[in-house]
Parts: sequence; C-alpha cells; structure tokens
Amino acid sequence: MTVIVRLNVGMKSIGEVAARFGLPAHVLRHWEAEGLLTPTREGNRRRYTEADIHRVAAILISKEAGFGLADIRTMLATRSAPARHEVMARHRERLQARIARAQAALDMVEGGPCTHDDIMTCPHFQGLLAERLS
Repeated sequence: MTVIVRLNVGMKSIGEVAARFGLPAHVLRHWEAEGLLTPTREGNRRRYTEADIHRVAAILISKEAGFGLADIRTMLATRSAPARHEVMARHRERLQARIARAQAALDMVEGGPCTHDDIMTCPHFQGLLAERLS
C-alpha cells in the first residue's frame, strides 16, 4: 500500500520564504520565537501561508524604517489603530532626534558654519570642544 502525502497547495516552506526575501532561514525562526510569525506546522515542518508571507514583507518594511522587533510585534498584534499610531509617533520622535544628530555630525564634517581649512584651528570647533569639556 502506498501512502501519498499531499502538502497544502499554496503553502511555502521556510526555505522558499527565506529565498523569496533573500533571508537566512534562521531569521524567520527568530521572528517566530519573538512572536512576529506563527506559521502552521505539518509534522515538524513550518508551512507559510500567503498571510504569513505578507507579514514577512511588513516586518521587513518596518525594519527598514528602523523599528525594533518589539514595536513591530505591537503594530502587528494590535487591532487598535490608536495603539499603532502611538508606536508610530514614538518612532517618529526617535527618528527626528537621530536626524538632528546626523545633521549636526554632517555639519561638523563639512565645516558647518566654519570656513577654516583645519578643523583643529576652527573657532566653531573649539567652541564645541569647550562646551563638551565644561
């Protein structure tokens, strides 16, 4: 007697999903351990639905935007638009602070308000040093 095992059509293996997004499979397993993904199981094999694949895409987009896994989990888990808005607003504030620090760094590297050839003799830079040392 021959037993035929038919996998759910349309469901993908962890390897297929990882390859689709250019990720190592351990990343998907980590996201599952962190509560971001809940693929179904067929035996001990993970099987990903289209909804799971959309969730992977959402996680990647969120990570590219700088969100941490905890905030991504909150945004994906909650059904409350205000709760998601709160996470987004906090992240926006953190991004604005990072942008301000990056702009200050760029200004210093590009000479900022200083037109001197040598940063070590620049009065503006010397002022920044004095502020830091006080």
